[in-house]
Amino acid sequence: MKETIVPIFYACDDAFVKFTVISMHSMIKNASREHRYVLHILYTEISDEMKAVVNELADECFEIRFVDVTPYLRSISDKLPLRDYYSKTTYYRLFIAEMFPEYNKAIYIDSDTVVRGDISKVFFTEINDAYLGACHELVMVQTPQYGTYVEKVVGVSRYNFFNAGLMLINCEQFRLHFVLDKFIDYLNYYNFVVTQDEDYLNLICKDHVYWLDQRWNTETYGTVDYPVEQAEMIHYIMTNKPWHYKDCMYGEFFWEYAKQTAVYKDVLAVLDSYSDQDKLRDQQSCENLLQLAVSETLREDNFLNRINSDKRAKDRVEILYKIEQFEREGRFDEDVENDPPGRVLMPDDIEYIRKTKAEKLKTKFAFKMAHKFVDELIADKKLIIKEIKGVENFEALKSGAIITCNHFNAFDSFAIQLAYEAAQQPQKGFWRVIREGNYTSFPGFYGFLMRHCNTLPLSSNVDTMKKFFNAIDELIQNGDYVLFYPEQSMWWNYRKPKPLKRGAFLCAARSSAPVLPCFITMKDSDVVGEDGFYVQEYTINISEPIFPQQGLTHRQQAEYMMKKNYELWKQIYESVYHIPLSYTTQENTEQLKGFVEGIQ
Repeated sequence: MKETIVPIFYACDDAFVKFTVISMHSMIKNASREHRYVLHILYTEISDEMKAVVNELADECFEIRFVDVTPYLRSISDKLPLRDYYSKTTYYRLFIAEMFPEYNKAIYIDSDTVVRGDISKVFFTEINDAYLGACHELVMVQTPQYGTYVEKVVGVSRYNFFNAGLMLINCEQFRLHFVLDKFIDYLNYYNFVVTQDEDYLNLICKDHVYWLDQRWNTETYGTVDYPVEQAEMIHYIMTNKPWHYKDCMYGEFFWEYAKQTAVYKDVLAVLDSYSDQDKLRDQQSCENLLQLAVSETLREDNFLNRINSDKRAKDRVEILYKIEQFEREGRFDEDVENDPPGRVLMPDDIEYIRKTKAEKLKTKFAFKMAHKFVDELIADKKLIIKEIKGVENFEALKSGAIITCNHFNAFDSFAIQLAYEAAQQPQKGFWRVIREGNYTSFPGFYGFLMRHCNTLPLSSNVDTMKKFFNAIDELIQNGDYVLFYPEQSMWWNYRKPKPLKRGAFLCAARSSAPVLPCFITMKDSDVVGEDGFYVQEYTINISEPIFPQQGLTHRQQAEYMMKKNYELWKQIYESVYHIPLSYTTQENTEQLKGFVEGIQ
């Protein structure tokens, strides 16, 4: 008896089960024989005759079980809205984790597929705590109207929208994070009509998807960047069905397997009977779906607009709209939130590092209070640090260094502070550069921290800035770390790296100091904050240090480090989010155009 069980699920009805047979046959033929597979067919109505046809596919490695979902649907009927969505077979995949508590993970496959690869490779992919593993939905990337729809209605990037035709479901995470309950809540709240259950799944699983190799969901749509012969699974999406069209894209792979099944003649009969009127209806259906995506995008009460107005703090929504505006206009170095009006910091107002005994006591007290504050934020899940990557890169620093970080939250410097502590560098000091107004005019508790937690305020006064630069030089020579925000501005929860300013890198060049680039990436947690938005889970990515180059002037050195820093941030952004970095800025905005051209 083979001990490893690979659970695989299909969902179909009596009309579609013949195509399930072909998909299952292809999958069985190409699967490794080293494992035991249990194939579950979720259904409400399938004839005994068709069940017998399906059961003929079973062998010593593949067991087939038919599971009538009707009793389960009745058990949750009081939670379901008064719509017929739950009667559609594609929605059954949402019930798998709850209906089968014995499984930690399972594979779901659509019936309009042929599986050419070894399906066990998908099952044994380690996806950690991701809710599911899936492939990108290329329709959203390659058709602007659909891409705009998912971004403006569902709230998911077109580059991070997955196709649900093949999913490795992390059943433990589905149960732990109440995915089914969230689906039912959203089903009652809003009617997604374009990709329906796929919209709901993408909304719920946003930021919690493990991206499988695209070859595992090669769609009959658009283009792919690999030979189709390398496809592990071919998915006949939308109206592109080989049993309807003799010239269907990649249809030859379907018929290769169909000929080997007991349903071959039945499927041929479907092809022969598919009329010109049916094909005209398909064409109209595609046009209607595209228009539906456009009209949903334009609806004033679409999902994203509604949830913004219903559940989210007005000021946060306004900030997001302001960020969109500033990005379009190329105003990357401007804050989107109003700081308290501040006075000019004069030279006599501050001693950056030569502090009196009383000031040192205040600093010690401030750090104690700050740590208590951060610990409470973490305990209350207002600050969630999921992972710190690259801590070992601190060890490459033999002297003082400039640390850079993207700026998106008032608390992000605390995250870098924790990374510094995780690196176990107590012999080195940790300082942070802040804005002038935050030092001179920020009120209350936060103002106390701003003035006493080893902060180095900038100033609009030239003589004060001379003291600032001298302080940076001395700290670097002492072997300390200084945190800069070279984007200059803070944009709330903004995930892209913004074009950088030279100031931090000029300081590094003056002191012949390395730069340690840190880039914090985010994903939605399960925790909804007081503002109605999901609290972000932070991953702190610490890159390898950028060391000064020989033979360069200070300005050339700063230029080199700035470009290298941006390249590293860009690489992290694109590898984590699976999105090519681009901006909505108009092409005639010289600030961005010149910067991007400069780093290429």
